[in-house]
Amino acid sequence: MQSKIYLSPPHMSGREEAMIQEAFMTNWIAPVGPHVDMFEKEFADCIGVKDAVAVNSGTAAIHLALLLLDVKRGDRVFCSTLTFVASANPILYQGAEPVFIDSEPDSWNMSPRALKKAFQEAVYEEKLPKAVIVVNLYGQSAKMDEIMSICKQFNVPVIEDAAESLGATFHGKPSGTIGDIGCFSFNGNKIITTSGGGMLISNNPDFIKRTRFLASQARDDAPHYQHSTLGYNYGLSNLLAGVGREQLKVLNDRMEARREIFNYYYNELSTLPGVYFMRELANTQSNRWLTTFYLNDKETNVTVNQLIKQLADENIEARPVWKPLHLQPLFKGAKYYSHGLNTHIAEQLFSGGICLPSGSNLTLSQQDRIISCIRKVFKTSNTSREYLVSVENEL
Repeated sequence: MQSKIYLSPPHMSGREEAMIQEAFMTNWIAPVGPHVDMFEKEFADCIGVKDAVAVNSGTAAIHLALLLLDVKRGDRVFCSTLTFVASANPILYQGAEPVFIDSEPDSWNMSPRALKKAFQEAVYEEKLPKAVIVVNLYGQSAKMDEIMSICKQFNVPVIEDAAESLGATFHGKPSGTIGDIGCFSFNGNKIITTSGGGMLISNNPDFIKRTRFLASQARDDAPHYQHSTLGYNYGLSNLLAGVGREQLKVLNDRMEARREIFNYYYNELSTLPGVYFMRELANTQSNRWLTTFYLNDKETNVTVNQLIKQLADENIEARPVWKPLHLQPLFKGAKYYSHGLNTHIAEQLFSGGICLPSGSNLTLSQQDRIISCIRKVFKTSNTSREYLVSVENEL
């Protein structure tokens, strides 16, 4: 058995250990410290915002964003449906009602058409959402100009879930900086990692101040421990912030590597029947966190399940795209707005979408091994199909 190829493993620069050692030597072993302060400043400078708050996960960042916008029990929050469950779980933390918005085919992200339809119905019902959570999927920004225009029309703030899209840009603006609040993840599988961690960003100083307060148990300004507000233990460890500082230095390198990996996959596999890679919107740049493609099984005899099984048999990790949240048992009965009448883009993508190994430390020989495996499945399946067709014609 050949060595395992993972979907998106951590890629360390080799300098992170020195930062951890420094934290030990100075005894800053806490969710505060100089690495936390510097990581926040360096991150904010990197993506061009006024300030940032380091937290222990991207989920925590989204939860804090909802708290900043005073989302509470009985409120509605619109959210992309094609995403990981962590994008929407914080809505439930607050006792609010998630309303899911379909994808559109160009970016695979939130459909402005479906969003507009959801707002129109919300106006009719006299129940506008408190917030809209837009997810920038697999490293690509949503159509933020259209989405922001719709949300501004109804004066509803936007939370940009940029957990997968650090380094990406939309019309020259960094992903996560276009909405009112941006949320990032540094989980072990992300383009840069702190093992576990996240970041909340905003150009609103009041949001930043309140985030720091809420994320550190909401301690009142008093000489003793006094608490008037429910707080959370969401701070990022100084140890992990040190890791993040070194990872941030190689962000551009990691993004360039993943884009090269995407290009190689595209050049080698895009001519296969029924294969349609996730496109890149005009005037944008995806970080290509994961290389994904949609497989139209009407044009080929190959299915996504076949590909994933064959890759797994050869010790290669691949996964389907996210199962839409409106189809998840957890959110059974939630409102959902499709891209068009009887057109459900997120469901189509789930039925035929696949994520290929895309780690920035993927070697060329490993990628060739993946490509060879995929080609072999297509060759075997389509040869069988051609044989069956010829037999049927003879009969």
